Amino acid sequence: MTEIDFWFSIGSTYTYLSVNRLADVAKKENIKFNWHPFSVRKIMMDMDNIPFTPPSKKIKSDYMWRDIERRAKFYGFFAKVPAPYPLKEFDLANQIAVLGMKEGWGVEYVTLTYKKWFQQGKEPAIDLNLSEVINELNLDKDEIITNSKSANIKNQYLQNTENAYKAGVFGSPTFIYKGEVFWGDDRLEDCIKWINSQ
Repeated sequence: MTEIDFWFSIGSTYTYLSVNRLADVAKKENIKFNWHPFSVRKIMMDMDNIPFTPPSKKIKSDYMWRDIERRAKFYGFFAKVPAPYPLKEFDLANQIAVLGMKEGWGVEYVTLTYKKWFQQGKEPAIDLNLSEVINELNLDKDEIITNSKSANIKNQYLQNTENAYKAGVFGSPTFIYKGEVFWGDDRLEDCIKWINSQ
């Protein structure tokens, strides 16, 4: 089975589109996606790249929200925009994802977190919203938070971010197949076309 590395950060707006459709793409194309949470914020800061920050970039920000709304409709789901952004608990949201990937519930956590964020306006990793997600996954919230803040998970999160940077990742979502980097939700199909052309 073909494998694609999927690099993502909860907090990236366009990643909502990918997260919501990877299961269908995986089944249709017989592809396994390897999910890797990392800090796109750290990489962007290291590269001196400042993301959408209204009101200084209002025109660009307005376009982003409308673009996500349109693309979600193309894919057969919806986005309630603007969603809360930027995230207050960016690192915690992603550290929980790192823990979840290690323990086997990460994909469900990320998918549910994004759906609540973009369909119900519930910001990721905020106490009440996090409680709702964790309860739906039948997990222990206190244990999840404690473990996600452990040195082991924080170090893994930093290592993931370093690995992403070394692999040529500078944004989320990014898809990598045998060293070929495809950045952006709309480049997933290009990644698959590249694989099929080999």
